[in-house]
Amino acid sequence: MENSTELINKLTAIVGNKYLLTDTSSKQAYCKGFRFGSGEAFAVAKPATLSETWKILQICVAEDIIVIMQAANTGLTGGSTPNGNDYDRPVLVISTMRINEIQILDEGKQIVGLAGSTLFGLEKKLAPYGREPHSVIGSSCIGASIVGGICNNSGGALVKRGPAYTQLSLYAQINEQGELLLVNELGIDLGSTPEEILTNLETNNYTEKQVQFPNKLASDNEYHERVRDVNANTPARFNADGRRLYGASGCAGKVAVFAVRLDTYPIPKRHQVFYIGTNNPEVLWKIRRDILSNFKSLPVSGEYLHRDCYDATKKYSKDTFVVIDKMGPNFIPKLFSLKRKVDLIASKFKFLPSKFSDKLMQSMSKIWPNHLPKRMEQYRDLYEHHWVIEMSDEGIDEANSYFNDFFKSNEGSYFACTKKEGKKALLHRFVAGSAIGRYHAIHQKEVGDMMSMDIAFPRNEKDWFEKLPQEIDDLLEVKLYYGHLFCHVLHQNYVVKKGVDAKALKKELLKTFDARGAEYPAEHNVGHEYFAKPTLQNFYQKLDPTNAFNPGIGHTSKCKHWK
Repeated sequence: MENSTELINKLTAIVGNKYLLTDTSSKQAYCKGFRFGSGEAFAVAKPATLSETWKILQICVAEDIIVIMQAANTGLTGGSTPNGNDYDRPVLVISTMRINEIQILDEGKQIVGLAGSTLFGLEKKLAPYGREPHSVIGSSCIGASIVGGICNNSGGALVKRGPAYTQLSLYAQINEQGELLLVNELGIDLGSTPEEILTNLETNNYTEKQVQFPNKLASDNEYHERVRDVNANTPARFNADGRRLYGASGCAGKVAVFAVRLDTYPIPKRHQVFYIGTNNPEVLWKIRRDILSNFKSLPVSGEYLHRDCYDATKKYSKDTFVVIDKMGPNFIPKLFSLKRKVDLIASKFKFLPSKFSDKLMQSMSKIWPNHLPKRMEQYRDLYEHHWVIEMSDEGIDEANSYFNDFFKSNEGSYFACTKKEGKKALLHRFVAGSAIGRYHAIHQKEVGDMMSMDIAFPRNEKDWFEKLPQEIDDLLEVKLYYGHLFCHVLHQNYVVKKGVDAKALKKELLKTFDARGAEYPAEHNVGHEYFAKPTLQNFYQKLDPTNAFNPGIGHTSKCKHWK
């Protein structure tokens, strides 16, 4: 790397003083993961255009600088931040969130999302067309980016749509000779040189005639068939699935993605949420098989919550629930930004505790009255296992008739939610992911480490609910189970007892998943938390032979040329 002052001056000349961050406090929000991982970067650049991003990449290639592309930084496995301080080259983080334009194609049937565009922004953009994106709630609540979902093959909750996937994208890649290349697979004729292509795209300077419709996928159009195959001995979806690794899709930041082109979906005319409770996990297994095998209409979603997780979410995710319920999901990114600023300020005062914002928000949440509907609370007392199933259009009557008949001869019960109950039931499930982190922040002095597992079980797995060996169970302080039960993707979060070796215990837990034919991670991608399996490692090395983009992902080498 050349003289650091000269380098900083070059980068500043591209993005401006305000958007090149070099002091520790301003870099923190970009160098620390949403829930996992942190490390050092010599600077954070926040370009306003794709062309500025390209110029930054040219400097990084010339100066042998590692690039970590980052959008919303809402990932759960630390995959879009530096991890540690043992890189063999300087690290630059490029935040793309200022590049947030979304372009509409084919009367809303497809879109082009630029590098920092968000799912929430896409929901609003598509509403006038009567259409919606691949993911609608959950990730969009915390401001997740469109490109981030594609790069991580994010799964989402929607049963019909499968992982976020496209074969139509625009990205920068560094080849074996160390040359920076722009790969245009968007299916839009934007010119020949990188500068021409990027300028024409970001200024929307192309006509309908220049938009082609090649024989390439802009979504996982086979997933609805895979999820219906309830007798298959492999999972329906998981991050290392070679079927869904292509270009930007599943790249985990091993290329610099400028834009992706995706399919959209018609908004259903009617929705109905059904709330199911049972004390026997086999009841849910039967329902899952019946609906996937026999229903003409697939569910919109089917979100599972164990009673312990129900209770923890009610207590420790209450503030997030109330904010979304009262102020809308668009306020969540602002809340998290404020939370980070509060923690940064608190870290400068020794008398304030660590995780100060969590402890402050937890105290404030106690003042708010019970936020959950009466019938949900009654089911909490009656049943251990809770399943929130959303149907649409013709599937509503089909489900009503089925549940009415099914529970005449099976343990458990159900009710059709009012609109308000349905909204709150789904929201309660979607804020469940934050409960384990808040619990750990409040009780960190009394307990050991936290572990979050993202597991895809085989589609024919009957014993889906975990029964741990006693010697493992005895080492755990807390177990919180929730997930996407139709897809057989479960999120299993644990807090170990004080003094327990969490890394050793994690290895034992993973052995139990291996014995059941599971794949992991299912939808959060490997980040710096999981080991990338050979399929993923080979894909990463093919995309990035010099290991210049996001090295170390999936516990791979951080060294140049993967040495």
